[in-house]
Amino acid sequence: MGKVHPAITPRLQEFIAAQHVFFVATAPLTADGHVNVSPKGVAGTSLVVDEHTFAYLDLTASGAETIAHLRENGRITVMFCSFEDKPNIVRLHGHGRVLLADDPQYPAWAERFEQGASPAARAVVVVDVARVSDSCGFGVPIMEYRGEREIFPGYMERRGRDGIRAYQAERNAASIDGLPALEVPPA
Repeated sequence: MGKVHPAITPRLQEFIAAQHVFFVATAPLTADGHVNVSPKGVAGTSLVVDEHTFAYLDLTASGAETIAHLRENGRITVMFCSFEDKPNIVRLHGHGRVLLADDPQYPAWAERFEQGASPAARAVVVVDVARVSDSCGFGVPIMEYRGEREIFPGYMERRGRDGIRAYQAERNAASIDGLPALEVPPA
């Protein structure tokens, strides 16, 4: 049976911190736009800030749907599933805001994360949480965490800062529906 909580309780905060992966869901306002669900989970890139705020460091990726959707309408749901131990699913519904690297607030937010100085970081997403719920998770399979993938850090390191910026300019400027995402100035 699902339960709605008035805030991110200490028990839920502990659960969230223990998860190795989470999922972010957003959608454009247009009815024919694409709903997006993105997995996140590089260690040291997310945290519960307080009982009504969750944030994560957004790393350069093949698309920028979440950024585009949040810039358009701010709607976001973040979901955490237990794949180990006791089954549970936690959802944070709220309004997300994107702090890009040129935002005056970005440095203070980025330094909260272990990966904050990474040249692959393209934004911090801050979620003002309006609804918190959890449910049983009985239908989620049990899986074993074996570690972080080492592919991403090396890939970004080989690209270098200028290569990352070129990649962002090419692949992260707009969503698949054509909504503006990143505005990357020339290197």
